Amino acid sequence: MPELPDVTVYVEALRQRLLGATLKSTRIPHPFLLRTFDPPITFLWGRRVSAIERVGKRVAIGFDADLWLVVHLMIAGRLHWFAAEGPRPRHSVLAAFEFDAGTLTLTEAGTRRRASLFVFSSREQLARHDPGGLEVLDCPYDAFRRRLLIGNHTLKRALTDPRAFSGIGNAYSDEILHRAKLSPIALTQRLDEPAIKVLYEAVRTVLQEWVDRLRAQAQTEFPTGVTAFRPGMAVHGRFGQPCPVCGTSVQRIRYAGSETNYCPRCQTAGKVLADRSLSRLLKDDWPRTIEEMEEPRPRNT
Repeated sequence: MPELPDVTVYVEALRQRLLGATLKSTRIPHPFLLRTFDPPITFLWGRRVSAIERVGKRVAIGFDADLWLVVHLMIAGRLHWFAAEGPRPRHSVLAAFEFDAGTLTLTEAGTRRRASLFVFSSREQLARHDPGGLEVLDCPYDAFRRRLLIGNHTLKRALTDPRAFSGIGNAYSDEILHRAKLSPIALTQRLDEPAIKVLYEAVRTVLQEWVDRLRAQAQTEFPTGVTAFRPGMAVHGRFGQPCPVCGTSVQRIRYAGSETNYCPRCQTAGKVLADRSLSRLLKDDWPRTIEEMEEPRPRNT
């Protein structure tokens, strides 16, 4: 799922291309993509784009008369831009928005349709659609600390809860926790003050580093290749590969279709966390420490 760094770069690229542009028409061949009906999307036709903002992991495009189009990319949704004088989109699209400056399209990989569109008639309606997560790149430490300690959850859950923190998902939470050298299953209310401060700095540093990196990659082009798995990541999507800090094999926890990656030496004091599926299958054969994990297994005879 595109997260804060990816959506930030999308928004910046759209601002360069769409601010002041007029929406001429829309084409939405997939009927379940548009989740609102009042006002109808045709109310946006002929209106000028006045604002483009990030709302959590969503892209919000504002039009004259305080109308808003919100794009929620979910896991596999991606945006594409075709300049007016350039080639036309050839691939199958979930939605196409034709502006006088060019065409913006929405695609989604796979067969499960999770991406969605919303049209709102005011900023007030837009605000009600915002999950309310704290903007971590702008907030002071005290606000971050208060929000983190509202409940007693694992760090992985707390960071990825859109009602707690804005724009952080599965990928960047793995990178943040690795940078902070904290276990993904550590409980928020058991963290001491130094650990919370380390986490705060890791959140801000990792997210800003990736915003800067993605900006540099895109330069003046529209962002392409948006993915949750990037070569420069330390642990996310790198199960079985060496940790770039200590060389220990990156491990994972899989649950409900998602995966958490971590380094057992850097983050869990050498303990290999139980994977809900494999640990049940392997039982006593499941390694519980780095030493057991790296110990050669006797061959069956």
